Amino acid sequence: MSFIVAIDGPAGSGKGTITKLVGEKLKLVNIDTGATFRCVALNMLQKNIKIEEENKIEEMLNNIRIEMKENGEVFLNGEEVTKKIRENEVNNFVSPVSTIKVVRNKLLEIQRKMAEGKNVIMEGRDIGTTVFPNADVKIYLDASPEERAKRRLIQNEEKGIKTSYEEVLQNIIDRDKRDSSREIAPLRQAEDAVYVDTTNLTIEEVVDKIIKIIEKRRYKN
Repeated sequence: MSFIVAIDGPAGSGKGTITKLVGEKLKLVNIDTGATFRCVALNMLQKNIKIEEENKIEEMLNNIRIEMKENGEVFLNGEEVTKKIRENEVNNFVSPVSTIKVVRNKLLEIQRKMAEGKNVIMEGRDIGTTVFPNADVKIYLDASPEERAKRRLIQNEEKGIKTSYEEVLQNIIDRDKRDSSREIAPLRQAEDAVYVDTTNLTIEEVVDKIIKIIEKRRYKN
């Protein structure tokens, strides 16, 4: 019997950081679904496959191998791509890639398989609405676009990725619009999700808040 925690929210809302910390504290397996989409986007860029080339995309997906290690490293077809999937080229390509039906169907299958029989905390943009609509706990993390841009800029600097605040902010605004208006699995808060605004909260405060929400649901009986 598995226990599923779904963490959704827009880019830069802190999903990755919070999910990792909460997972460690509560001994939950952390699965980053955003990284799976980034792997597909990177693979398409590597193979020079365009958005409209559905047959080539489908062929690529039939052979793709995505692995996530406990230390946070991500492997694509045997190659370590943890940093590559966070670079600007992938950032600008991943949102349109995520609207492709065959991509979402294949990754839905991969993501569900990753969680089989485990106590899992999974983050993304449609975990509580599409991937695991029956998740035991659903949380929607949010923050102002300006705050999210500041956080993403710091993350980029830590990874050695050079970007300006203005560039990051515009990328976030554009991505919010694309993700919330796409036809397939749009970004939205599940009706039964708990909304958490992290704009004025420290990482520790958000972690404590999320843990209380999860434990209340997990041990309600």
